[in-house]
Amino acid sequence: EFGRTSYGQSGDGRDHNPWGYTQWLAGGGSKAGYTHGATDEIGLRSIGKGVDTYDVHATVLNLLGLDHLKVTYLRGGRRERPTVVYGEVVQELIA
Repeated sequence: EFGRTSYGQSGDGRDHNPWGYTQWLAGGGSKAGYTHGATDEIGLRSIGKGVDTYDVHATVLNLLGLDHLKVTYLRGGRRERPTVVYGEVVQELIA
């Protein structure tokens, strides 16, 4: 899911924002009350410790006790990984 820009460019609402948005983790071994990263002053771009969506996927799989490098699923007749060829577990997010 894309975040949304803090402003509207076309007058029909706010535009998609893939550069700086929020994701929540709760329970299951994630660190409580922790904020990781930040956005610029208008909430448009990630600054500091940004985390890619693949990293979030790898971290959630790790919290479930799975190695994201070994988990595969069948798609279109071939085996694929949820994190494709990217993703690293973000240790700072784990309690």
